[in-house]
Amino acid sequence: MKNTGRTALIWSDSFRDHATGPHPESPERITALRTALRAAGMFDDPERMVRAPKPATTEALLAVHSPQMVDLVRRAASGGGAWLDPDTFVSPDSYDTSRLAAGAACDAVDLVMQDEAPRAFALVRPPGHHAEPGRAMGFCLFNNIAVAAEYAIDRYGLERVAIVDWDVHHGNGTQAAFWRDPRVFFISTHQYPFYPGSGAARERGEGAGDGYTLNIPLGAGSDDAVYEQVFSEIVVPALRAFDPQLILVSAGFDPHQDDPLAMMRVTTAGFGMLARMVSDVATDICAGRLVLVLEGGYNLDALGASAVATIRALDGTNGTDGTDGIDAGGFTDHPASA
Repeated sequence: MKNTGRTALIWSDSFRDHATGPHPESPERITALRTALRAAGMFDDPERMVRAPKPATTEALLAVHSPQMVDLVRRAASGGGAWLDPDTFVSPDSYDTSRLAAGAACDAVDLVMQDEAPRAFALVRPPGHHAEPGRAMGFCLFNNIAVAAEYAIDRYGLERVAIVDWDVHHGNGTQAAFWRDPRVFFISTHQYPFYPGSGAARERGEGAGDGYTLNIPLGAGSDDAVYEQVFSEIVVPALRAFDPQLILVSAGFDPHQDDPLAMMRVTTAGFGMLARMVSDVATDICAGRLVLVLEGGYNLDALGASAVATIRALDGTNGTDGTDGIDAGGFTDHPASA
């Protein structure tokens, strides 16, 4: 399909197969997304590519995760399911579904790097950014965006990849994966102090990776105005200084004002604003190469509406205005929690 300028979608109903029972990270998240995207006409747009994903290869998973960790998820699934921690469940189909989620992120990289689409959004579950190299945690089995970043470096010989994580929770797993790696610049905005306890501003990387982690902890109640200030004054300038060849986004919609698992006040339009800001900088510095990978978002109506607003903003098909009036009071640097 010819590159039409529309944001490509990586989509599969099979992401419902990761069965979690009565859990915030449920298959109903995929149902809600499908309903919202259909209502917005995004699956019927003849100019939009909608592609089914392929599972990540074992090699791609092992570029981020230890063999023992990958095998643990596989054995837990083949054994009928198990809790890996109090938040993270593996069902019989979870190994295959989580491989598909990581593969979807890699497929999105292929689309933009091969100029089949200007931008791509992998609408996946389970989410990934809490999964560390040696541990699944926080609803996450494999770290989809970290796998995609390593894949981009290995497959396309990239030297500089940026990851922007606007999920309400700190992406501890992504940070851990690239803690010593100067090829990947990890930027996270997140509620703090909050789960998982990491993400203080002083966490900057180590060794060759010192300075290639940028944590921006935000106080509870931060709204569109706070996020707009942080992105315009910190995130965008940092991206320009790093000059990445590809930008990846951990697109969590749990900073939404209606989300039950957090205490932020970002509106649906606010996510459109963030998407447009990141897309604009990608256009300026890396030929528009931008990949988004879904992370959190647990109010089903807000999840669907925010995904639609994000895609429309990326496509440039509607307004993405934020809230007027900057309140810097939400930008905080708290001590790390225990």
